[in-house]
Amino acid sequence: MLDSRDRGLAYGDGLFETMRVAADGTIPLQALHLQRLGRGARALAIPLPNQAQLQQALNQATSSLAGPGLIKLILTRGTGGRGYLPPASATPSLLWQTADLPAWSDNDRCYGIEMGVCSQPLFPDPFAGQKHLNRLAQVQSRAEVARQGWQEGLMLSARRQPLEATAMNLFARFKTGWWTPDLALANAGVAGVMREWLLTQLRSRGESVHCDLRPLSQLRDAETVFLTNSVVGVLPVRKLAQWRWGVPDTVLALQAEVDSLFDA
Repeated sequence: MLDSRDRGLAYGDGLFETMRVAADGTIPLQALHLQRLGRGARALAIPLPNQAQLQQALNQATSSLAGPGLIKLILTRGTGGRGYLPPASATPSLLWQTADLPAWSDNDRCYGIEMGVCSQPLFPDPFAGQKHLNRLAQVQSRAEVARQGWQEGLMLSARRQPLEATAMNLFARFKTGWWTPDLALANAGVAGVMREWLLTQLRSRGESVHCDLRPLSQLRDAETVFLTNSVVGVLPVRKLAQWRWGVPDTVLALQAEVDSLFDA
């Protein structure tokens, strides 16, 4: 049970990773998830449980699933400390929860979803890139998505540069090659493990990949747009505001390649 004094609950003093479990009970991107969890723990100076403890938690979570699904691993600093001041010697809390895979229709996965532009910008964050528990900007934007009847929402920087969706990373294809926003340069958002995996795959094939910041208006010149995270894989976008895109075979091939990771 979570102690009501836990700093993750009181201050968002913690991290999380959401991992997709394949049909055979494995977690194909586990190494990338745990690497990011380790980076976040070092950035926040939260003691990281050892490999055996992490694996035990994941094994328990996996065994509770009847088949493919999701595991959310949560690491907090635990209890202690006066006010914001963390304890000199923290005993972290490690928790897990499971869930079913979200349902995206075959039509959405083949022909794309409709997005809107969220009014809540993503401001620079000293802990950008870490999956910390402070997600109020995404909570408010996801509520806006629901109010507007969109399927997802695009979050912009304060300079109206596209950064990411509320829960997914953004990719586009231009005549010059693939593109994804440079979240490190923006000092905002989270570079997902699926984004990392895809960038590695594309670059290993010698494909041109650009990572920089661009104005929102540049998306009108894109040949195609898609979203990605470790849960949904590759999800095409057919419409954003007044712009529409098709879904070429290159995107469907990437989608199939990612799907094959979890079909074992």
